Amino acid sequence: MTELNYATWLTVAGICALGAMSPGPSLAVVLRHALKGGRRNGSITAISHGLGIGLYALLCISGLAVLITTHENIYRGFQFAGAIYLVWLGIGGLRSKPAESEQFSEPGILATGLNPARDGFLIVFLNPKVAVFFIALFSQVISPETSWPERSLYAGTAWFIDTAWYLIVAFMVTHQRWLGTLQKHSVWLDRVFGIVLIMLAGRLFLETLN
Repeated sequence: MTELNYATWLTVAGICALGAMSPGPSLAVVLRHALKGGRRNGSITAISHGLGIGLYALLCISGLAVLITTHENIYRGFQFAGAIYLVWLGIGGLRSKPAESEQFSEPGILATGLNPARDGFLIVFLNPKVAVFFIALFSQVISPETSWPERSLYAGTAWFIDTAWYLIVAFMVTHQRWLGTLQKHSVWLDRVFGIVLIMLAGRLFLETLN
């Protein structure tokens, strides 16, 4: 990798890191699964979220994601589906109830009725703004002369950074030092997450209608 390409890769990595760390519905979903299902479920959510990011990155470098952002009906369809999904997740959070038999002393062992792999992936897949983000980013660093190994490196970087960040989040919130306190109040955290997700869905609906 040349010095210029190395500098470009650092730019891509920095922007991807900032995008991953920005708070939003993805963070709420990872936190919810980590607190309800322990480290195992939080990690599964993080990994499936990273796979969704990696898929969008690959679609963007291959040019297929342009279809989503250049065809208004497809884009709006994804936005509406994403908003409906956020509402569904939000209602689930608002209906959360404390479970009398849950034991939180061993992070990662608790089994729940939630589906972390599904939620982690769909929260990305049903968000066309991810495609917009990657198209805007990769259009600055990829040209027709850019080799496929280099394009794949950029996409792999986005996948790795996103997965690593949310795995860190899942491990941090399930640390034994504060896991018990967080999970003791998880029902209220669930409801806060539910309100946040519904508010994000409302904003997405308004953006789509406008």
